Amino acid sequence: MLTLKHLSHSYCQPGLSQQAGSTRHTFDLTVNTGEIVALIGPSGAGKSTLLAMVAGFLKPDSGELTIAGQAIERQLPSERPLSLLFQDHNLFPHLTVFENIGLGLNPGLKLSQEDKENIQAAATRVGIKQYLDRLPEQLSGGQKQRVALARCLIRKRPLLLLDEPFSALDPALRKEMLELVRNLAEEQQTTVLMVTHNPEDALKIADKCAFICNGSIKVFGDSKALLTQPEDEELKKYLGYDQ
Repeated sequence: MLTLKHLSHSYCQPGLSQQAGSTRHTFDLTVNTGEIVALIGPSGAGKSTLLAMVAGFLKPDSGELTIAGQAIERQLPSERPLSLLFQDHNLFPHLTVFENIGLGLNPGLKLSQEDKENIQAAATRVGIKQYLDRLPEQLSGGQKQRVALARCLIRKRPLLLLDEPFSALDPALRKEMLELVRNLAEEQQTTVLMVTHNPEDALKIADKCAFICNGSIKVFGDSKALLTQPEDEELKKYLGYDQ
């Protein structure tokens, strides 16, 4: 469903020549429809770079990026068949919960009766129907993330990108939100690519896990096997097995 073939981007350090001061990130990855894949690895390893290239915020220098067989590496972010959920929920403070969710269907909030019914259904699914008339400032952090998730859900895109959206929540609420994502992905056969610094989050919901180290995917496989019985030395070090 999602394929990255030698998808690469180079960062150049100011004041240095391109050859002397560049850091190159290159990724190869294949994700099947409906799978949840967690991206883990140390800070600066390339997790955000990979996600940014898939989302369209970062232009690759070379390589191929396809979703459902369609090449998208040159498409604008708004043209790509995906939704994104960040730690910063990106809700508009002057709009109600209903309107914030509705933006997922129409940026001008020109909503049909069917659209309005779909908003109600999405809000019910994530447990915030009773808050549809409220403004974001009247919500807790977990409730705001539910609104953002409902906005992603209503778009019905085949790919959902998660950039540590629940990392600021307390453990119990984070677990609840992760389970909600897993259930929604199963219901809609949505493919999920999730950046996380918490291997426990990957174990909770991810079918597979990709360990990113030094700008590439070093280990990729079943989450449970990869995280509980690591063989790669860098991965062992990252997980704290050598301490």
